[in-house]
Amino acid sequence: MQWPKVKGTILFSPRNGQQEEKALLHAARLLKEGELLAFPTETVYGLGADALDPVAVSRIFRAKGRPADNPLIVHIAGIEQASELVRELPPEAALLARYFWPGPLTMVLPKSERVPDICTAGLSSVALRVPSHPLALRLIRAAKVPIAAPSANISGSPSPTTAAHVLADLAGRIAAVLDGGACSVGLESTVVSLLSSPPAILRPGWVTQEMLEKILKCSILDLSTVDNKDDKQGPALSPGMKYRHYAPKAPLILVEGEGDDQRSQLLALTEGFVMQGRKLGLILSQESKAFFSAPVVEILGSRNDPATVARRLFNALRRMDYQGVEVIVVEGFEEKELGKAVMNRLRKAAVKIIGSESKGGVLWTKS
Repeated sequence: MQWPKVKGTILFSPRNGQQEEKALLHAARLLKEGELLAFPTETVYGLGADALDPVAVSRIFRAKGRPADNPLIVHIAGIEQASELVRELPPEAALLARYFWPGPLTMVLPKSERVPDICTAGLSSVALRVPSHPLALRLIRAAKVPIAAPSANISGSPSPTTAAHVLADLAGRIAAVLDGGACSVGLESTVVSLLSSPPAILRPGWVTQEMLEKILKCSILDLSTVDNKDDKQGPALSPGMKYRHYAPKAPLILVEGEGDDQRSQLLALTEGFVMQGRKLGLILSQESKAFFSAPVVEILGSRNDPATVARRLFNALRRMDYQGVEVIVVEGFEEKELGKAVMNRLRKAAVKIIGSESKGGVLWTKS
């Protein structure tokens, strides 16, 4: 079968079981040959390479423009494969795997010598995940290698949740994209470190702190708020910790708080930018839709439905870029359970954060 190409990048877009099998075999062969392949997971699309091939892994960093001190997550097909990549598998890892693998949970464990240092930014630990997307699992099994895969985008930009997002960023830079439709979760996995006691969350995601504590029956540290983006002394402990991430091209201003205070801040900003003649983009909850207007408006969903908000977030940020807005104002959400992950991504993307204690509007001047 002849698959279409975009700037030389093959697009595998199977429409039936027979096409899917052919696409998977071709995609697995590309990985074995050291090529880069973007593939779907339930969280976001990953940019994959054979994790045991340091030359192939180095191509990920070049294609994305990713700093070398930002470690990668290695995707595997099951916990039995994890034992080949770690020095030891603590009982907590087996317990969490029983409940959350396959799924959007990444565990940081002491790595074995099989894992190249380039995958881990020289750290003595490796981040492992078993994705739940059926195409991702079948791809790993067909390739018969663990797959190192950060998000399949230009480093720092909003993560891709469709094959079209991947092609917009990486067409011509990678060998192929495996189209598995839109991602069901839409935010990157939770990252939990099991290197110390108690365990620590390094990046929030769909698997919440409350879920982890319920299974492990112990308190979990939350280190995801530690901002080491200016720390040049060593690699990031986890993807998403050290550098600006998830950012659209236009400056993003995040308005935190709730109720009338938040609404007043949003209104002041909206009116200020409109008066300046800026092409403004607003990203709002369903509840705020009736109160504001702007040239471009994206509605993420109800404040009572954080799963929908999370799933739509990156697509909304990318649509702002596609529509050429000059500045983006985003309504913050309650920082509870999955809302914590949403706010983590928005804070990383923002150039300015306005809290409920702020007074008046903020005017942005393009540098």
